[in-house]
Amino acid sequence: MRFLRDYARSPAAVVGLLLLLLVIGMAVSADWLFPRDPLALAGRPLQWPGANARFWLGTDNSGRDIAAQIFHGARVALLIGLVATSIAVAIGIVIGAVAGFYGGIVDDVLMRVTEAFQTLPNFLLLLVLVSVFGSEISTVVVAIGLVSWPAPARLTRAEFLSLRSREFVEACRTLGMRDAQIIFREILPNALPPVIVYASVVMAVAILLESALAFLRLSDPNVSSWGNLIGLGRDVLRVQWYVSAIPGVAILVTVLAVSLVGQGLNDALNPRLRGR
Repeated sequence: MRFLRDYARSPAAVVGLLLLLLVIGMAVSADWLFPRDPLALAGRPLQWPGANARFWLGTDNSGRDIAAQIFHGARVALLIGLVATSIAVAIGIVIGAVAGFYGGIVDDVLMRVTEAFQTLPNFLLLLVLVSVFGSEISTVVVAIGLVSWPAPARLTRAEFLSLRSREFVEACRTLGMRDAQIIFREILPNALPPVIVYASVVMAVAILLESALAFLRLSDPNVSSWGNLIGLGRDVLRVQWYVSAIPGVAILVTVLAVSLVGQGLNDALNPRLRGR
């Protein structure tokens, strides 16, 4: 209850949660509202929103229902964000925890590897991975997770460096606990709050990275994603701008919602901000 009260103190965080629930509602209701394949031809191409009662948001270049693609695309966006974030955070936590706990040569080697990944921009490295391993949606999601782990790793390492010398860690060593038990059962729960907050940033970036790939037509064309729809609308941007604008707004709302929820979690989990 205290966590909910702390979270609700921020109006922006509440707005972000409501927007995120809206996107989740779209994803859950997609099959009920639009049971047909969202990529199937539905009517005459390039019908403006409101011109036909059957198509709330109009049709795209191929005559597919934009509303169906938006609702089903919400599911794709959330799936990409959650899975890619889970991969990135899991890798980052393991590397950061081991580096921060042991220090010394282990820390030096792991941080040099992390810095090597950070020397290349995420999107450039993502392009290389997709070019080598293919553009299936599962490959894209894994690739996004693999290029997004350095920041969570450095954050986890910083938390472990500040916690590894605390009294409870020394007590665990005195009791003869193994290093793995100390790392994952004792220190990690105390280091998780800032990592959880930062996971919202990773999720927002993951959605944007997939959208950028799809805009360049390098993502899976057989998936109803918002980025694919934006890329399709690029060909008619000057006349039927709504084809790109509608999924663009959907991406904006989702990324904004995730960012605001992350900020609310930071305010609720940060002990220095609770007393305000």
